[in-house]
Amino acid sequence: MAATPQNHLIELLPRRDRAVLLALCQPVVLKLSDVLTERGQAVRHVWFPVDAFVSLVAQIDQHPGLEVGMVGREGMLGASLALGVQVVPLRAVVQGGGSAWRLGAGPFKAELVRSAALRQVLGRYLYVRMAQLAASAACLRFHQIGPRLARWLLMSQDRAHAQHFHVTHEFLAYMLGVRRVGVTVAAGALQRRGLIRYHRGELTVLDRPGLEDASCPCYGIDQRSYADHMA
Repeated sequence: MAATPQNHLIELLPRRDRAVLLALCQPVVLKLSDVLTERGQAVRHVWFPVDAFVSLVAQIDQHPGLEVGMVGREGMLGASLALGVQVVPLRAVVQGGGSAWRLGAGPFKAELVRSAALRQVLGRYLYVRMAQLAASAACLRFHQIGPRLARWLLMSQDRAHAQHFHVTHEFLAYMLGVRRVGVTVAAGALQRRGLIRYHRGELTVLDRPGLEDASCPCYGIDQRSYADHMA
């Protein structure tokens, strides 16, 4: 684990605070489709993804759920503890398997009390997270499937740190809250433009700048928000 790239929130901490936090953490491997949290449950652990990434899914009534956010190396799961809230607000499903740091809720809360730097970093991160969730709600309401799909693929590529990753039409439909046929049409349009290659669940980004042009503005807004507050 020591040789792997680090979680960005942990990297932002001063050296001593970073060393103390990592000494408390346990390296774990997150597997595709693992459910890390369920809405309404108590927070038992926090996770700092390294090369894994996780979908945050809102659930209403009996509907299957809708992705409203994504967490990778840039963030963490369980940050609500920094607000004194110990109940999970969203379902968290591993979208891309890989490594992460895990820490029990109790030791994490104790470290929050001890480390002013950790509290400051998480305060900024929670602000960015709230801004991104608000932007996601507007995106779902006003933007068409094609630009939303392009945005989702860019977000996934950022967190997968690779041009190639596995994703099915069924999963995309679930994440975007649309019918499978809508995803098929939108993905086909991106493929005909030479922006992606997609075959039997294996997706490759062929033209990153072109995919950015095809995306709705929300992708760039999210990127700027994070850069402005988490640099």
